[in-house]
Amino acid sequence: MARKPGSMYRNITQRSSTRKEYMGGIPGIKVVQYDMGNLHAEFPVSVSLIVHESCQIRHNALESARIAVNKKMILGAGVQNYHVKLRVYPHEVLRENKQATGAGADRVSQGMRQAFGKAVSTAARVKAGQRVITIETSPQHFLNAKKSLKSAGYKLPSHCSLVVDRGEELVKNL
Repeated sequence: MARKPGSMYRNITQRSSTRKEYMGGIPGIKVVQYDMGNLHAEFPVSVSLIVHESCQIRHNALESARIAVNKKMILGAGVQNYHVKLRVYPHEVLRENKQATGAGADRVSQGMRQAFGKAVSTAARVKAGQRVITIETSPQHFLNAKKSLKSAGYKLPSHCSLVVDRGEELVKNL
């Protein structure tokens, strides 16, 4: 069966379901790394991507945004000139109650109301104004960080904006 669209899981409608030890058959999380780039250096400029509304971000959307940020930063700044941190973890287990589809399923597709469902994916719950991805870099690579976070924001289900956390005076003239 085809994967359901992400818009079905974007809004927070039910209570949290995170106790994985009580559930069997939860699919693996696709996010590979949470810290990328130069992990040991201190950088004077910090830029973050924040979401504007509370939502759930599926693990494949997080991985897609992470890949976009990392690739643009490697090409624009080089591996030693930045540190990217993914700040959310997909704890939420998303469940789906399978419905009958196909010919003749129009009368039996109602199913049970509020059925528990089977675990199909995981997601991270974020609140409005929460930081999702942070890039620390030097002032000369600030524009690369800005472009990469903007491209990652297109892959997330909420409207996003950029916030300069540290080093505003260093990047004012850029």
